[in-house]
Amino acid sequence: MVVQGTKEVKMANCQIVDQVYKCCKVGVIGAGAAGLATAKELIHEGHKVTVFEQAMQVGGLWVYDPEVDSDLLGVEPHRKRVHSSMYASLRTNLPREVMSFIDFPFLTQGRDERCYPSHKEVALYLENFAKEFDLLHVIQFGTLVEHVELVTMDSTGKKRWKVITTRKIDGVVDEVKEELFDAVVVCSGHYFEPKIANIPGIFIVPILFFNLKLYAKICGVK
Repeated sequence: MVVQGTKEVKMANCQIVDQVYKCCKVGVIGAGAAGLATAKELIHEGHKVTVFEQAMQVGGLWVYDPEVDSDLLGVEPHRKRVHSSMYASLRTNLPREVMSFIDFPFLTQGRDERCYPSHKEVALYLENFAKEFDLLHVIQFGTLVEHVELVTMDSTGKKRWKVITTRKIDGVVDEVKEELFDAVVVCSGHYFEPKIANIPGIFIVPILFFNLKLYAKICGVK
């Protein structure tokens, strides 16, 4: 999803209609597959790009983490959150040839040569993609986007996107930052927050509930 405050954008030549500048300042939320591909193409078109990634490495949901949320149902807003939904033995449900970017083949490189490789292979592929196209220097790791808002500049009347981020070190907020962008691309995925069915009395029944995101980890699926 792309959100921006201008009337029309001609990405082919980096010109914004009704604006005096030719290059956009673009914020990209997330350094998974979508975020990396978006950043690469935007930089190729000459835009100034900043990628915000809450983890300390690229890969998004493909980065395996054996930990689980502190709330098994995933409804407690202040719970300890674990971004990844991967379980240890997960493999892709698509052939590697189908998953690769058109300009960066998903080669085996002497590791997992299976057509349907493990999650580790996908994570390594995305890491290599970021290195190949020199994307790491535009990524702010350990940075969580807290708020995105369309604002009007008082002096010019132009609309820009205000992005507020926090950076934590050892769980403690080290920096709160506010930046303005001409456009924001949201590449944070949609498998992080569990969906809970609205069933009357669901929490009255004395049964242990937990969401499917955590099922494989909790039940020891290998």
